Amino acid sequence: MATLTDFVRSTAPEPHRTRTRQILKAHPEIKKLIGQKNPTTFWIILACVTVMMGLAWLVRDQSWWVVVAAAWFIGAFPAHTLFVCIHEAAHNLIFRKPAANAWAAILANLPTVFPTALSFKNFHIKHHAFQGVHELDADLPDWYEARLIKNYAIGKAIWLLLFPIFQGIRTLRMTELAVIDRWVAANIVIQLAFNTLVVVLFGWKALAFLTLCLFFSVGFHPLGARWIQEHYLTLDPEQETYSYYGKLNVLNLNVGFHNEHHDFPSIPWNRLPHIKKTAPEFYDTLKYHTSFVRLFFRFLFDQEISLFSRIVRHERGRVSLTDQSKPDLDMVQAQDIPAKVATV
Repeated sequence: MATLTDFVRSTAPEPHRTRTRQILKAHPEIKKLIGQKNPTTFWIILACVTVMMGLAWLVRDQSWWVVVAAAWFIGAFPAHTLFVCIHEAAHNLIFRKPAANAWAAILANLPTVFPTALSFKNFHIKHHAFQGVHELDADLPDWYEARLIKNYAIGKAIWLLLFPIFQGIRTLRMTELAVIDRWVAANIVIQLAFNTLVVVLFGWKALAFLTLCLFFSVGFHPLGARWIQEHYLTLDPEQETYSYYGKLNVLNLNVGFHNEHHDFPSIPWNRLPHIKKTAPEFYDTLKYHTSFVRLFFRFLFDQEISLFSRIVRHERGRVSLTDQSKPDLDMVQAQDIPAKVATV
């Protein structure tokens, strides 16, 4: 692949809804998975929150090098798992009631300092509905972002290190999307109160540790390669979504099954491997990643890969702005599948 100086423009629709329809036609047995919930995710949230707060307490009086090392080598992993749990809650895949999922997301957000769980939901759902549409897909880098970072290792390292900041700035271009609602406001108030409690009980160093866990879990860390894995054109100039089939899926709740998730966003994480197993002819032909560590270093040092290595499109298709990104569920309901299968 040649070095890019602009995003790759496409006039084709995003590929997932078409593949969803094809898979459901070829493998109707997958319909029984659509609309399922996985309340076990809530217990994983509790476990990760407990682990992170225990670590914050343990490092509260330690040297800074211990704080940083503990965040990079240990804390980043439960922090990333909590982010995946927030993602599950965003798709209402933990509990049947949306409000219960929102509260689960707020709980999962607590150790990661910045109140982003509910605003993430608002933007992430549109990433599914409008993949590659620059003004509606917050997963895409800003134009200035890509030009600023370029394709050199130092720039990409800084970008990974500051990834949460860049991600937050991107949302400013989403002028068509509501940013503040009552759940976002509740998320902010509860998070600020929790952060204050951490400082009062544990001290500032504990809060700094939790902040570092967040930045490492999504940034300058092999776990940060997840963002490159999902949609960057690393293996094929025309394939815009990639899965990761590696060992970290165990800790990261199968988040690597990204093609499967985009094809069936109404199926919880514990069922995603079953989709690939049931419909191998649709997934075995796609390129995929097996190592976050390898991808992390390749992204840093391969000058042919940059933030421009993404597909963008102007055409929104027939998707409305209010779309809740449940194409699999919508297709099942349209075929008059029994209500117990199609329950949200």
